[in-house]
Amino acid sequence: MVIDNREEYRKILEFLSRAAPHLKGCVRLHEGPRDLFETYGLEVDPKRLLSPRVWLKSGGFIVIEPCEAFTAIDVNTGRFVGKKDLEETVFRTNLEAAREIAYQLRLRNIGGLIVIDFIDMEDPGHREEVYQTLKEALKRDRAKTAVKPISDFGLLEMTRERRRESLYEVFLERCPHCGGEGRIKSRRTIGYEIFRRLERMGPHIRGKVIEIRLHPEMAEFLAEEMDYLGEIEGRYGFELSLSPDGELPVWEYKFFIKNDRT
Repeated sequence: MVIDNREEYRKILEFLSRAAPHLKGCVRLHEGPRDLFETYGLEVDPKRLLSPRVWLKSGGFIVIEPCEAFTAIDVNTGRFVGKKDLEETVFRTNLEAAREIAYQLRLRNIGGLIVIDFIDMEDPGHREEVYQTLKEALKRDRAKTAVKPISDFGLLEMTRERRRESLYEVFLERCPHCGGEGRIKSRRTIGYEIFRRLERMGPHIRGKVIEIRLHPEMAEFLAEEMDYLGEIEGRYGFELSLSPDGELPVWEYKFFIKNDRT
């Protein structure tokens, strides 16, 4: 046990002196300018730790995607091509993936329903061996697990007991911009939204100046559609002005209406 607080170090030694004197030699005080976690290489990089893609030593990889109702895990051969044929490549990749998946479930503390999409194997014996390899690797897991055999489609369903928060819940929170969807509207979609809004506003803004404040990328996109924007201006008799604003997110835009063109 390594402790970086002298007062706590003293308290623990006092406790061990009464309860377990033989363990006092196992406690050490950490001193020096460097942080305890930095000294022992224990700094956690959540981005790397929770990356969806996990590479296997063979060159293949697995992709872990937590969903609302279950966690999906996909196995891919990646750079691994095998030495003999495709079936061997698939089999060896699936075997390595089975062991890595069991480790990642413990590491990330993933619970609930889990669906693993192994690469299709034609040999039923290979499917059974991969299934048994996963079950054997899961024996090291303190959380209770239940595993079904691999289907003809290469899918394996299993459950893992939820014992505490997963690392996703500890390190991450829902994105306030995309609402946790992981995607935002495309520039084309946003551009068409602006076009439709101008069409609806057109009959009510004749003789006025419309300023649209938006992200520079969106301003560039709309600049490519100036012929269409000019057509809308001419049809409804207003003047349009685009104002790039780098502080706005790419999906956000604001309309400002001025009473006249002066």
